[in-house]
Amino acid sequence: MKLLLLGANGQLGQELGRTLPEVGEVCACTRSEVDLTDTQSILDTIEAFKPDIIVNAAAYTAVDKAESERELAFCINVDAVSILANEAAKRDIWLIHYSTDYVFDGKKDTAYTETDATNPINAYGSSKLAGEQAITASGCKHLIFRISWVIGKDGNNFAKTILRLASERENLRVIVDQFGVPTSPTLISEVTADVINAINNDKAWPSGSYHLVPKGETTWFGVAQALLRYASNSDIVLSTNASQLKAISTSEYPTVAKRPLNSRLNTDKLAQYLSFALPDWEEDFSVTAKSIIKEVKAA
Repeated sequence: MKLLLLGANGQLGQELGRTLPEVGEVCACTRSEVDLTDTQSILDTIEAFKPDIIVNAAAYTAVDKAESERELAFCINVDAVSILANEAAKRDIWLIHYSTDYVFDGKKDTAYTETDATNPINAYGSSKLAGEQAITASGCKHLIFRISWVIGKDGNNFAKTILRLASERENLRVIVDQFGVPTSPTLISEVTADVINAINNDKAWPSGSYHLVPKGETTWFGVAQALLRYASNSDIVLSTNASQLKAISTSEYPTVAKRPLNSRLNTDKLAQYLSFALPDWEEDFSVTAKSIIKEVKAA
């Protein structure tokens, strides 16, 4: 099974690069090796490797910058994805792609299912939804995983920012009215490997979208509290602890791009096909958090 991994230097891509060699021969390409703004670069890479599955972990993910860089966001999240999907359809191969909770407006009171109406409220969400639609329109064999609040040990993310600020400040304000769960690249990679094994064993899941997050729900405030509790059990010197965090509303922390207040995703569909049970978010996050804390201590 030949797997073409795009976005290999990203937060998710690095973890996929560690996991996917267990299930196939991997050609891992970074942004510098495959230019997603260059159609020929994409086509040449696919033709040279001739994959059985394209795993697209590459994306424009700068949510606020996407408001002013809309053309670039759509070029990477839509145009490049459309090329990948059309090539997958032409070659009769699978495309595995990662999308986001931001395709929804966050106004629903309960967790979103795959069949709920989409209505993105920022440019990033709009570009990711258009990418999903391009995949569906191509008719290729595909699996789209919608994920939320990705936090891993690689790259920059919310947890690393909180630890840095907690070492510099005596008080931190964290949003308490946006609901969802953090999702580790490790869990996403394990699900990806599971679905590739299913394809390899002629038990492919139905083409379509699947919500991929751990069980439970929390807020950004809850994530920060959990992180600082883990940190307090280590010997990291911080100026702020979990009890000193201040909960604030989204309106008190204005950003360039609007964020959905509800990012909860229903995973019942995924559970029908996955060969293992999804963990609770605290179980999933604790491994990542402790790994990040360990690296901070070693620095």
